[in-house]
Amino acid sequence: MKTARAARLIFVTTLCAGLAACGGTNGRATTTKEPEAEMKIQDLFRNSENPSATVGVNKYLWNASLEVLNFLPVQTVDPFTGVIQTGYGTPPGGGRSYRATIQVSDPALDARSLRLSLQGAGGATVEAGTVRAVEDAILTRARQLRIQDGRL
Repeated sequence: MKTARAARLIFVTTLCAGLAACGGTNGRATTTKEPEAEMKIQDLFRNSENPSATVGVNKYLWNASLEVLNFLPVQTVDPFTGVIQTGYGTPPGGGRSYRATIQVSDPALDARSLRLSLQGAGGATVEAGTVRAVEDAILTRARQLRIQDGRL
């Protein structure tokens, strides 16, 4: 019984000494890290507190949206969330006034990355065909911008 206990104690002591030896600096000077520079596993699952850390917006869809809807006065723009809100404006050759809210939700140049909401004057709804035509115009212009940029 005493030999088993002594063997366990020697084993645990050897294991602890071996683990302690793994933490050496190999002759290099150690520096202390600033608390902000350390990253924990929990940080990977938490939203970043700095919204400018990443921008998840496709630049071609963003610029195409601004170009296609250039007749609408821009009220708010947030490239970090991908939202563009406009005021009311009348399209060239049209008689009806619209306003738009555009969201570019993904960095991919894809139709699923674009969300468009059009509203007529006085809160009137806009036909689905009109919304689809504007979305198609934005997507077509985004593809043209990408081709011009030479990144196919």
